[in-house]
Amino acid sequence: MTTVLIVDDQPMQRFGFRMLLESQDDLRVAGEAGTGTEAVRLAAELSPDVVLMDIRMPGMDGIEATRRIIASTAGTGPTDGPRILILTTFDMDEYAYAGLRAGASGFLIKDALPEELLAGIRAVAAGDAIVAPSLTRRLLDAYVHHLPAAAGTPPAADPRIASLTDREREILTVIAQGWSNVEVAERLHLAESTVKTHVSRILAKTGARDRVQAVIVAYDAKLVEPA
Repeated sequence: MTTVLIVDDQPMQRFGFRMLLESQDDLRVAGEAGTGTEAVRLAAELSPDVVLMDIRMPGMDGIEATRRIIASTAGTGPTDGPRILILTTFDMDEYAYAGLRAGASGFLIKDALPEELLAGIRAVAAGDAIVAPSLTRRLLDAYVHHLPAAAGTPPAADPRIASLTDREREILTVIAQGWSNVEVAERLHLAESTVKTHVSRILAKTGARDRVQAVIVAYDAKLVEPA
């Protein structure tokens, strides 16, 4: 059973999400929050598996709430704590990328189909990112200009990737370019199970919570540059 905390300042929006989630045998609504402050408090009290996080709310917004929820589980391991799924009104919302950088596991558009939302919740609950590999490059190209400037910092200087082997660094680089595990396996002549093992090690070594966070690390470390 996957427990979900719904965070949105619109009561009707929360009601719609609740009705959808309660129609599923494997999902349960742990609670609802109408503000970022309430979301942080309830996330600590209820320990949900997934938080559906609206971005634009009065007072503390969803980005800051995401940052605080993630920070509250810092040091307990990259797989611990709730997974946060950002909900945004527009697919080019500049705040969506900021949400990912704050520690969210992905984002969805609010008018996504019900099955897309349900699939997204299940994916992040399982430790995956809900942004499909084929869309990763498009996403990051759209928001990479929000990265803080780090001119003159060579890739090797980033401590998060210093412990990666040459092969792991190669795989992280191509993942950041939008390659799926199948594509990595085919193009680098590896078994898909081997690729998955490498990805798991990359996540562990970089401290990334999931694939999206690992790609952000790759961009931060300048392993890849925006097109």
